[in-house]
Amino acid sequence: MALSDADVKKQIKHMMAFIEQEANEKADEIDAKAEEEFNIEKGRLVQSQRLKIMEHFEKKEKQIEQQKKIQMSNLMNQARLKVLKAREDLIQDLLDEARRRLGRGSQHATQLLHHLVLQKMLPDIYSIYKKKTNMDVIITIDHNNYLSPEISGGAELLTPDGKIFISNTLESRLDMMARQMMPEIRCALFGANANRKFLD
Repeated sequence: MALSDADVKKQIKHMMAFIEQEANEKADEIDAKAEEEFNIEKGRLVQSQRLKIMEHFEKKEKQIEQQKKIQMSNLMNQARLKVLKAREDLIQDLLDEARRRLGRGSQHATQLLHHLVLQKMLPDIYSIYKKKTNMDVIITIDHNNYLSPEISGGAELLTPDGKIFISNTLESRLDMMARQMMPEIRCALFGANANRKFLD
């Protein structure tokens, strides 16, 4: 049975419609798959960029936090140094006042000091030196060169060659006592420091 031209055209038209429908379905399928892949890739890129932005801001936040800690530490250190400076200034003022009071000694105190130097200290020096070296010592009082006016009293000893110098003035004794008693002075003025392990 042979098909007529009209039937052949009809079948060709029907086949073309079928092929076109298949092509459209395939194109829709490709479009859908492309859209899906696009959305997946877009989501991946968005997520990746979101993570980068979050990491960037976390890093910035940590930097700001670190800067705050450094600034706080610097401010606390400056405040601590100011307190220490004020304490040292107070101690220095007290020692200066003690030096001023040394200079206001009475005539009786001056005579007593002179008496103690001549009758107590010099013989003690002589006997200690003789005992240690088995040699005699000659002590000469210099009546031409006196202690400076800033010194309240005491004695300064000097060997003839000038190599050994001993200062036993009231001011030098005050300085020595202040150095030795500095922990006690600080404790009396400012209270005990809980952080201090050694009292020097």
